[in-house]
Amino acid sequence: MRRTIALLVLLSLLPLTWGRTPEHPKFKRFELSFSRLAMPPAKRVAPRLGAFRLEEVWQAHSRTHSFGSYSAILLRKGGTMLALSDSGGFLEFNAPGRSQAESRMGDLPLSNDADKAARDVESATQDDKGTIWLGLEGRNAIYRMNPAYEIERKVSPVVMKDWGVNSGPESLTRLRDGRFVALREGYVGWSDHLHQAALFSADPTEHPDGRAFTLDGPVGFSPTDMAQLPDGRLLILMRRLIWPMPQRFAGRIAIGDPATIRPGGTWKVTEVARLSSDLPIDNFEGIAIAPRQDGRLTVWLISDDNYSPLQRTIVWKMSVDPAELP
Repeated sequence: MRRTIALLVLLSLLPLTWGRTPEHPKFKRFELSFSRLAMPPAKRVAPRLGAFRLEEVWQAHSRTHSFGSYSAILLRKGGTMLALSDSGGFLEFNAPGRSQAESRMGDLPLSNDADKAARDVESATQDDKGTIWLGLEGRNAIYRMNPAYEIERKVSPVVMKDWGVNSGPESLTRLRDGRFVALREGYVGWSDHLHQAALFSADPTEHPDGRAFTLDGPVGFSPTDMAQLPDGRLLILMRRLIWPMPQRFAGRIAIGDPATIRPGGTWKVTEVARLSSDLPIDNFEGIAIAPRQDGRLTVWLISDDNYSPLQRTIVWKMSVDPAELP
């Protein structure tokens, strides 16, 4: 029965694949703009987001070729945002509401191979020197690149070799103590809440012998990104496709302490926010955190539009007092 259900779900997702090709014309010249979206009533938001406050919501617009499908977001020095796509593209931009005159986009030198698996960046993390690590889903690999976006090292860790072709390292984070955590999007077997994960003692491209553990998260949701709070805990962004055509998504934010990760064990995380489909959401795949002078934290989310005219590149700005998180 479960295999029959899985087959039916797969068939229902075919329109999602067909809808990936944009119908509007694309241009080589760069353009980028943001439009504010209407904020939902506070009485609808508050019960879903818990300690988080939704402050502003924007939709990004561009007719530039290869714009979209952003699966990760990083906050770079100077306040620039860096979004990375699952076709190996990058977008540098300023926070919505500010001038985009200095924004730019391009392609990362990941591979000469045109195959998507060679360019499928699904996760990214960085250190305080600006070095960036990328998680490539199609190859279950981790690449390291310098601040000039030049690839320095590549590795396909053995611990990630059976993570699947389209369900690999969707989340990758460098902890402040120098360790790295990677989370698989796909489920363990027929589970609906367990995910394979890996813990690396240092830079995975130099120390690839990661240790496996299992993520135990909200039922029906897969991890898509994570970011570390100042107190050391991790916020894990999760999503679920709830209707294939037109695509509708729901999301979750969970919290967990990486100090409790044990190789070979199960790491249980706690749900702290629900991103329900009646809010202005899409396929959220990127999360970033920035401190504020008032003691709160700004939490940014970005969605992956899959290059589909039926989806949008949505940017959320939220804030949270970390003392109010469980």
